[in-house]
Amino acid sequence: MLKFAVNLSMLFQDLPLKERFERAGKCGFKAVELLWPYELSIPEFKVLLEAHHLKLALFNTRAGEISKGEWGLAALPGRESEARAHIDEALEYAAGLDCPTVHVMAGVVKGLDRERCFETLKENVAYACEKAAPHGITITLEALCPAVKENYLYKSQYDTLQVVKDLNLSNLKVQYDFYHAQLVDGNVTGFLTENIASIGHVQIASVPDRTEFNHGELDGAYCLQLLEKLHYQGYIGLEYRKGVLGDEDSSAFAYLLNSPLAME
Repeated sequence: MLKFAVNLSMLFQDLPLKERFERAGKCGFKAVELLWPYELSIPEFKVLLEAHHLKLALFNTRAGEISKGEWGLAALPGRESEARAHIDEALEYAAGLDCPTVHVMAGVVKGLDRERCFETLKENVAYACEKAAPHGITITLEALCPAVKENYLYKSQYDTLQVVKDLNLSNLKVQYDFYHAQLVDGNVTGFLTENIASIGHVQIASVPDRTEFNHGELDGAYCLQLLEKLHYQGYIGLEYRKGVLGDEDSSAFAYLLNSPLAME
């Protein structure tokens, strides 16, 4: 059965973050994910999860200085101490909130030597995996399509998969987002069938408009059935914007949560 986690950064944007937990619970979700949890302290975050009977599925390390175009530091040569401080902070949150997965953000590498960036990434990711292992936390790497983040270190699922294979660490996995994957690679069935054991987290959105996963050029129902067929055990994050169904109540998510594939 499939486990869904609503993304509190992408959805419920009419509410302050603290109020989005309540709506998530009222909409029928048992888990949430978000980009960054750091505006709340660990105790504050924990209270909100417990109050609304939610689990935290995933979040990212800090992006760095977004106003300067940064989107992660783990692949940036010369920024290792900052990247590792972000990793340490993220793991402290994950351990304190019983979150199973942390996405380590690589970074925008325009004008940098890509080979050196990949070397830097691997060193920092190995550090993250070593620190995460005693807590049972999985580290993920996510490829981002150029339309969303130009000049990000990797845009293809095959690039993140290669890093996972090169490092060969048991708690390092690919974070597979159908939106990014379809826009860059396609071959959804082939990639997932061949590599499902290397997938640590999944995210869904329609292509090309990045809203509900029930229309567009991908057959959302087929994709979910494929994950079930392949015995995928992780969370599936709703990393999309509010579309025609809205996001105000449970009816907006019935197409997923009322599916016979959804875990009760």
